[in-house]
Amino acid sequence: MIKYIFGFFIILGLGALGWLYNLYDEIKHDVDTVVNYAPKQSTQFYDKDGNIIANTFKDENREYVKYDDIPARIIEGLVAIEDTQFFEHSGINPDAISRAIIKDIKAGAFVEGASTLTQQLIKMLVLSSEKKIMRKVKEALLAIRLESILTKEEILERYLNNVYFGHGYYGIKTAAKGYFDKDLYELSLKEMAILVGLPRAPSFYDPTKNLKISLARANQVITRLNTLGWINPDQYESSMKEIPIIHNQTLTKNSAPYAIDYAISQLINDIPDIKYGGYKVYLTIDSDAQEIAKDSLKQSYDEALKRANSKDDSDKELNGAMISMESSTGKILAIVGGVDYNKSVFNRAFQSKRQAGSAIKPFLYQIALNEGYNPASQLFDISRTYNYTVDGVQKKWQPKNYGGKFEGIVTLRDSLTFSRNLSTLNLVTDVGIDLTTNELKRYGFNDIVGNLSITLGSMSVTLVEFSEAYSIFSNNGVQVKPYIIEQIVNKNGEVVTIEPQTKEIISPEQSYLITSILNDVVTRGTGKAAQVPGIELAGKTGTTNNNVDAWFCGYSPSIQTLVWFGNDNNTPMKRTETGGKIAAPVFGNFYKKYLELHPEIPRTFTMPQNVYTSNINGKTELFTDKSPLPEIDILVQPSSPGEEVLEF
Repeated sequence: MIKYIFGFFIILGLGALGWLYNLYDEIKHDVDTVVNYAPKQSTQFYDKDGNIIANTFKDENREYVKYDDIPARIIEGLVAIEDTQFFEHSGINPDAISRAIIKDIKAGAFVEGASTLTQQLIKMLVLSSEKKIMRKVKEALLAIRLESILTKEEILERYLNNVYFGHGYYGIKTAAKGYFDKDLYELSLKEMAILVGLPRAPSFYDPTKNLKISLARANQVITRLNTLGWINPDQYESSMKEIPIIHNQTLTKNSAPYAIDYAISQLINDIPDIKYGGYKVYLTIDSDAQEIAKDSLKQSYDEALKRANSKDDSDKELNGAMISMESSTGKILAIVGGVDYNKSVFNRAFQSKRQAGSAIKPFLYQIALNEGYNPASQLFDISRTYNYTVDGVQKKWQPKNYGGKFEGIVTLRDSLTFSRNLSTLNLVTDVGIDLTTNELKRYGFNDIVGNLSITLGSMSVTLVEFSEAYSIFSNNGVQVKPYIIEQIVNKNGEVVTIEPQTKEIISPEQSYLITSILNDVVTRGTGKAAQVPGIELAGKTGTTNNNVDAWFCGYSPSIQTLVWFGNDNNTPMKRTETGGKIAAPVFGNFYKKYLELHPEIPRTFTMPQNVYTSNINGKTELFTDKSPLPEIDILVQPSSPGEEVLEF
């Protein structure tokens, strides 16, 4: 009889072994998820000084850490409280399983799991958390399988990076920054103990909500370390008394959302997982400049609303944008795409094309200078009638200056300084519309119509595109492409560095002629609101027809800044809102505040060697070999410096 019973159990055992083997063979490849562990990771964005300005992620906020960068004391604490025999077993702990089975039988329910750290990792990444026999069997089989493939260190690295620590923190490095605002190597023993005690019940032991309970759990970890002899009595006593400072952070920091959105737009096509791929993105952004730009834009916006004093909703569409960059490199120091990101995430700095208005004029005058004109050249500020045909119908166009006034004869310098429309039209007519159009395309403008409407800035540009074009003037004839990404480091430590893109368009001396005139725009022309004591500035106002768009585009000897205002629905702003009224003050306030922080920046423009000076009509004027002075002097009635001249 005993023989038959023994045989039955042998057959039963063999059957069980066969079943286990078949189950193992069926599920063994499930560990591939753990072996090829590729979790979602947070991406950090840094400013030019290495300060973090944004942390982006998808679903799981996780900053990955390699095993070699995890302090040994964290490993000891985790093993001590969760799986003391971790480095001895092969995935499962038979002794712990036996104890758990006895307790479960006595209780008549699952009261103790006996899972090793390896099993816990399997449960997190492969299986469910349900308490069923089949799940536990699979868990044990896969744990054994995993330990035959990965080292203990690799398992611990995956565990500590994957486990949830509560409060939205995934991984030990993220939790350390969130709860203590520290890197792992800065943690005290008590802080480490709090962290390794959290995974058992993250919400229950959350130190931001239940500090006493969290400290009690940490003391259990410290006591266990002491019992095992892994810490000395002094370490034990001091750690038991310590009460760490607990932080309550979301770690979703984004102090420059418009800048971050623009940076992501530049990367997303080539790096689809840029927001959650564990990258470190180093930007050109100057956090101080970014804050100054945001505040300056908002200040002018608020003042415009006060001037409007509107009882309807017509001013709710008003918004603005601004971009500032290093003139010589194109590094974007600040980019603001709206007055309030919380109200509108639409980034007007690069997502919106607006008409350039009179801000296009410096390019038209540069073309004329390159064709032999000079700042002292006489232009006719008189009205012309232009005939044209639409659908066989003859029509007339008779443009005017703002207010209907004209000066007769003006110098090229004064024409641009005071943004005369009629003299500009006559200048472009004389230079030739075809030549002007082709040159504008060479300068980088694409949305060009081949008629005189270009003199009024009819083409549409984004703020970023306009910044690239204006660098011709701010960078001595060399065009630079604005860029915001300095360097990208992927999760494997591979580095990609972005270099400036430059293209020589005109000579430095020809560019300087425009700079000297645009300096006059600021000192005595339409851009006087942009003046800042102690530094030379150059720039051009721009206001489109019916005050739909208002611009100020300018630069110091080292930094270029463009400002735009308008209604999002392309309706006219109030008649008072011109480039000189709403945009120029933003520019001036920005440089005033920036200069206070960076008094070391260059203050004066440097005149190139091939620019000469001479006296004409009792005034000192500049000329070059390409732009010689007029051969005869004609007395020109100067524009009144006290007269406010506005542009279309």
